[in-house]
Amino acid sequence: MRPLAILSGMLLAMTGPAFASGGAASEISPFIFLLSIFVMAVFVGYYVVWSVTPALHTPLMAVTNAISSVIVVGALLAVGVSGLAGSGSAGFFGFGALVMASINIFGGFLVTRRMLAMYKKKDR
Repeated sequence: MRPLAILSGMLLAMTGPAFASGGAASEISPFIFLLSIFVMAVFVGYYVVWSVTPALHTPLMAVTNAISSVIVVGALLAVGVSGLAGSGSAGFFGFGALVMASINIFGGFLVTRRMLAMYKKKDR
């Protein structure tokens, strides 16, 4: 079965009778709507990353590191700004995002270094 057919079947099952019976889109809960966007983003991200040729891997890692650095800035704001609504949960999730993005950046630099070392001429 094609991945998009599976995805569309999953989305139809998650939205329930709202789309199947031709009901209004307002019957779908916001959680299900956002969850379906997340599921689609996971599928698209998976197929984009695994279809990249090895020659483009290093530039892709550089872009990933740049995106993760933006996430780090947002996470630092979530952790440090006390005026956010629900600051307890915002600080908790901000700290989690900070840790995960930092690991992603560090791992990206390690992978990029290793990929560039493969193209370096070996001295004998």
